Amino acid sequence: MEQQEFVIRGRHYAAGDPALQAALAALHGSSERPRCLCVPGGVPMYVAHHGLYVVKRMPETGGSHHPGCPSFEPEAAMSGLGELQGEAIIEHAPDQVEIRTDFAITRRAGTCLPRAGAGEDVRQVVATRQAMSLRALLHFLYERAGFNRWYPAMAGRRSWGTIHKYLQESSRGVLLKGAPLDERLFVPEPFRVELRDEIAQRRRSRLAALTSPEDSHSFRMGLLIGQYNGSEPTHQGRRLVIKHMPDSPLFIENKAWAKTERAYGALLRACEADVEHKPRILMIALVYARQAFVYQVDALSMMMVTDQWVPLDDLHELALLEALVVQGRSFIKPLRYDSRSSAGIPSALLLDCAEAPMPMYVLSAFADTKARALQERAVRDRGDAAWIWRTQEAMPELPPARHAPVTAKPPIMTGAMP
Repeated sequence: MEQQEFVIRGRHYAAGDPALQAALAALHGSSERPRCLCVPGGVPMYVAHHGLYVVKRMPETGGSHHPGCPSFEPEAAMSGLGELQGEAIIEHAPDQVEIRTDFAITRRAGTCLPRAGAGEDVRQVVATRQAMSLRALLHFLYERAGFNRWYPAMAGRRSWGTIHKYLQESSRGVLLKGAPLDERLFVPEPFRVELRDEIAQRRRSRLAALTSPEDSHSFRMGLLIGQYNGSEPTHQGRRLVIKHMPDSPLFIENKAWAKTERAYGALLRACEADVEHKPRILMIALVYARQAFVYQVDALSMMMVTDQWVPLDDLHELALLEALVVQGRSFIKPLRYDSRSSAGIPSALLLDCAEAPMPMYVLSAFADTKARALQERAVRDRGDAAWIWRTQEAMPELPPARHAPVTAKPPIMTGAMP
């Protein structure tokens, strides 16, 4: 498809039509639905208001859209999202989602969870509910903002300003522990030396809630997403530098940083790999103020991305995703969330070569034996409907494109989650 088009009250509008905003404003709050015309007969959508009026897909209709449409959503089994829907991600209304996490947003000093000892009277047994980790929350916001997708029209449009704006935007309408997530989330704005003081004031204002402890034993915590830009030792721990907030570092205890290096050592080393375009590290952290305006990390997770901010699982995927970008292809990078069977998730879903997305698998020679076996089984199950690259061999040719990619700038937030 050339660009996303809608029909509203019998009139056709292209996604970039200047008259579209007025048409959406007239529909907002009513029971009438715009229809996306990516397939014959169209697909019903709904209108949300995020500063501007935005057309978003209705729940459970993502697979009804054409694969080349920005509102298309692959089947849940293609990513780790499906394992969380209905339990950790609960939709109360088309524009209101509740998420359940495995971390608290209040830190109590010197306390731990009580444990029942052997022989104690057990009054109840509670079934375990799925809950999202920090990594899954980062994936959720990233997918909600549309940054795990790539269309040729996005080339040159993904700056940190875009990441900042739409990640912050993606948290609206999301409830965490009964409170709006956007009130707890901070994504630093692009840093400019000449505006250092104004930016710092806005940051302090945004993080002001962290400097007001709930009581003498509790710290209010917030979520921060930023580009990790290195660390250095201090006499009390480690100092983490976040790009775009160089004048306000984060601090983490030495033991916690040692765990971070063990967990993310391969990812941190990948940023120094012998590749033309170095990958970047996006970090999500639970932070609190141990003292006024000094921010301490309680927990963190990291995600590798390309220089175009597309998520990566390893460096072999980097070669594939860069080839797709250079050749002007449209694709989705499936995210793993907290999937227990992530080895079978494809490295990419190619959107422009058939009436259904084509899964693309990168089978790395460096994968452990168990992961490799799971990948090989997933590939066998797909049969001829998958593209496969075994990295000890040259990369095969990409499947030819069979329909025109989206050429107009697609709306970033076209989807309803889940």
